[in-house]
Amino acid sequence: MTTQMQSFSLPDAVARVERMRSEISRAVIGQNEVIDQVLTGLLAAGHVLLEGVPGLGKTLLARAVAKCCSGDFSRIQFTPDLMPSDITGHVIYDMQREAFNVHRGPVFTNLLLADEINRAPAKTQAALLEVMQERQVSIEGRSLSVPQPFMTLATQNPIEQEGTYPLPEAQVDRFLLKVLMDYPDVAEEQALVALVTQGEVGDALNVSAVESVVTPEEILALQRVAAQVRVDSQVSAYAVALCRATRAFSGIRLGAGPRGSLSLVRAARAGALLAGRDFVSPDDIKRIALPVLRHRVVLEPELELEGRSVDSVLEALVAQTDAPRM
Repeated sequence: MTTQMQSFSLPDAVARVERMRSEISRAVIGQNEVIDQVLTGLLAAGHVLLEGVPGLGKTLLARAVAKCCSGDFSRIQFTPDLMPSDITGHVIYDMQREAFNVHRGPVFTNLLLADEINRAPAKTQAALLEVMQERQVSIEGRSLSVPQPFMTLATQNPIEQEGTYPLPEAQVDRFLLKVLMDYPDVAEEQALVALVTQGEVGDALNVSAVESVVTPEEILALQRVAAQVRVDSQVSAYAVALCRATRAFSGIRLGAGPRGSLSLVRAARAGALLAGRDFVSPDDIKRIALPVLRHRVVLEPELELEGRSVDSVLEALVAQTDAPRM
């Protein structure tokens, strides 16, 4: 017996995504651009690296996203003593049955929150590489698929360096987007304080107001709608031109590879769906260029000594690259 695959028309998909955005905003005050970028990663079937100083609500955002989706959610607190098997799982010998049993780790979920991912050593971080790329885990020679959809939402603190381990370049490149979470503005912070302190004891993360509005099957259907968003050949060529420009741009020592071009188009398609359109515009590419490229380029040491940021260099690159007129 075959089950019918869930499908959405474009208007239905746009309405469902808007409902997700609204539900997440019930728990996360402000940060609208960050919410949209995380939803972009979800709709594009990609992974998101969320960076910001402590106390901005990175974990709250991940829990709110998980709550509005009715799938499985797992959280791993990365620490220096975390082992790869703590992430993927392991095999245990059952003496009564005289057989080996596979105990699946927390990666067997729909949404995985890798909290403070840069606090674990490279060997443990690398345990996520296979599952992020292949959507499967190898345990004692067996390849086990993780549930679909699967998304890794990793957080890291950019300020504190003691006791942290830089992410390997190969793993950083697996993230579709690197999203920067900044301080809220005055009005947003006032609204946040009023909401959290109203009759609440302590400062525990509260996502009780968020309702589940999509199932895993519906998320897969939304991802299929995003994948069908039209991309004109000129817009695709523009995405490639931006990526190739990072390899020759003054001040950039290491540019983005072809995965950067692919990621630009994937993320722009999801961004167009968020905007309610069935086609990608050059502005969609520009809007998502920094989150897609900022973790794929390395600046020259001279610029770092001058205090130039990756974002400022990329903004100059985007401004100098001709976009198609459509």
